[in-house]
Amino acid sequence: MLIDLTDDSAFGGSAFWPAMAWLREHDPVHWHEAGGGFWALTRYADAVGVYRDSDVFSSRYGMRLDTNPEAVAAVSQRMLIVSDPPEHTQLKRVLNKSVFPEDLDGLVREIVRELLAEALEARELDIVEVVRRLPTRVVCALLGVARPDWDWLGRTMNGAFEDPDEQARAGNHAEIFLYFTELLAKRRKNPGTDFISKVATDRRETADGERELTDEEIIVNCNGVMAGGNETTRYSAAGGLLAFTQNPDQWELLRTGGPEVIPTAVEEILRWTTPGVHVMRTAMRPARIGEQDIAVGDRVTVWNVSANRDERAFPGADRFRIDRSPNRHLTFGGGRHLCLGAKLARLELSIFLEELTKQVSAVELIGDPAYTASNFTWGCRYLPVRLTPSLVPTG
Repeated sequence: MLIDLTDDSAFGGSAFWPAMAWLREHDPVHWHEAGGGFWALTRYADAVGVYRDSDVFSSRYGMRLDTNPEAVAAVSQRMLIVSDPPEHTQLKRVLNKSVFPEDLDGLVREIVRELLAEALEARELDIVEVVRRLPTRVVCALLGVARPDWDWLGRTMNGAFEDPDEQARAGNHAEIFLYFTELLAKRRKNPGTDFISKVATDRRETADGERELTDEEIIVNCNGVMAGGNETTRYSAAGGLLAFTQNPDQWELLRTGGPEVIPTAVEEILRWTTPGVHVMRTAMRPARIGEQDIAVGDRVTVWNVSANRDERAFPGADRFRIDRSPNRHLTFGGGRHLCLGAKLARLELSIFLEELTKQVSAVELIGDPAYTASNFTWGCRYLPVRLTPSLVPTG
């Protein structure tokens, strides 16, 4: 075995890519003994099959390898990411219609312009510190979080998932749950037009008829929306900028290609960066994947980072090409569990690229990037760049 998939330190750089390529070629449905034993799927077709078959491959027992079974059991079938139909369908219907207001484009563009103005004033900076605030501020605005709390909540969310100390992570999670508990109580008394106000008064279907969402359902899913929105855009935007510094021809194509190149550029950035490294499912019935028999109770992990580099699905997969089409990547998962925030992440990246190409003529790497060390979410945590402002004023 070329890599221990349970060892976060193995993902602290970019050395894991060759190991994934080896597994795709030689052992695409690999039994990984360490970490309690699980199947590791690295080919695109196998990954799609698992995502689509939620009846056999369940999410309710956790969706990552280091899942705490007791913590998952406490929110299973109440938190979207660890739910199966029909509860998943009922929750997603309510959450999906509440998270996207009509004026979303304007909100995102205003935040992007503010952040780019700050970045261009500095000229030389860690661009991760800029792009990480984009999804945080957008999601906070949607949730109805007071503006003075935006950056604090973003830092606390980062600490909840990325602090190396387990006790510190738990403390940050507790702070977030307490914050949303208090905010929900305020919205129940004085509702507004934000996400929390909407879901607090909406109703979901159940086997016993319609009812309002419980406080617990709202709070744990606020945490999920905040976490999901934070990670994908931050790592994709930073990783996309790194890719442009390494592929100047693609930066030139982005700047000269006009509006029509933005959608394909967004999809290629999402495929190329793949912030969500793996997801886990639990087999509810006997199954067969490739040449392997899967037993009831087996944990099955889908390695999105590998599936998105599978030559069988993406010709020239190791090339960054912003005009790639088709580009049916698995960055947002698939099937019933297609990420709730996919639409928002695409919008944020689209507007970020539009404004970037208007306001910035060149992006230059001025130091070595550093990466997160995690087998669950991966990307640049430090990316020092020099920005050259465009000479053409923006409108």
